[in-house]
Amino acid sequence: MSSTVFIVWRESVEAMLVIGILYSWLKNQGNPGLGLRFLWGGVGAGVGLALVLAFIMLEVQNELAGEALEYFQIGIMLVAAVLITQMVLWMRKHGRGLKQELESGMQKAYAQANWWGMASLAAIAVGREGAETVIFLYGAGLAQSGSAQLQFFAAAGIGFGLAFLTFWLLSQGSQLFSWKTFFRFSEILLLLLASALLVDGVDRMIGMGWLPPLIDPVWDSTFLLDDSSRIGGLIAAFTGYRANPALTLLLIYAAYWGLVTFLLRSPGRSPRLQTV
Repeated sequence: MSSTVFIVWRESVEAMLVIGILYSWLKNQGNPGLGLRFLWGGVGAGVGLALVLAFIMLEVQNELAGEALEYFQIGIMLVAAVLITQMVLWMRKHGRGLKQELESGMQKAYAQANWWGMASLAAIAVGREGAETVIFLYGAGLAQSGSAQLQFFAAAGIGFGLAFLTFWLLSQGSQLFSWKTFFRFSEILLLLLASALLVDGVDRMIGMGWLPPLIDPVWDSTFLLDDSSRIGGLIAAFTGYRANPALTLLLIYAAYWGLVTFLLRSPGRSPRLQTV
């Protein structure tokens, strides 16, 4: 539930940032009325694309069973881990010019009275965020049923409400709670979540015999923190912690963080972001 709240919160704030940049630019033009209608139409289309993706994924899951379902779920976990990592790296590299890129696209569409192009820009921006959210949530546990699914939707609602509050606070221009602070804090949690999804996927592959465990377990830290307990489970969901890890799991986990650290320190990746 906590990972669901976080994913919806983080992705919704980023989507609101994109919408806010486009909305602010249009409001500063001479006659924004028609442009705003197409903007909101594009936002609605982007949300619709995300909902269609969610429906397709759940339908695919309902059609699968046994090992086929395992393949699908493991694949989504690994894809989600890769996409989360890629998103963090992309924001590090392109965050500085995000506002200019969006406004440049809007300027071209506005100058040519290309309202459908403007709507497409909004739909693509929002649709990308929505699609990422669907994949992340599925990897983190969207494929649940019954009371667990009700808890999931409640957590999603809480995350969306927190996103509205966060966006409002960030829009006030506070130095204590700035966009830079938000993205620095959330990117750390996102990378931890990505590593946890990677661990879940690798764990399943070891359990199914697709990967050799090498040494299993390397240690037993259950007496310190059991990953099946309430607190241990929460930490495991966000960090990939295992009380009884196999050596293969540890090697892949270390390789992931080694690669991420190298890429984050590569030249040209800036943590600064221009906003509304």
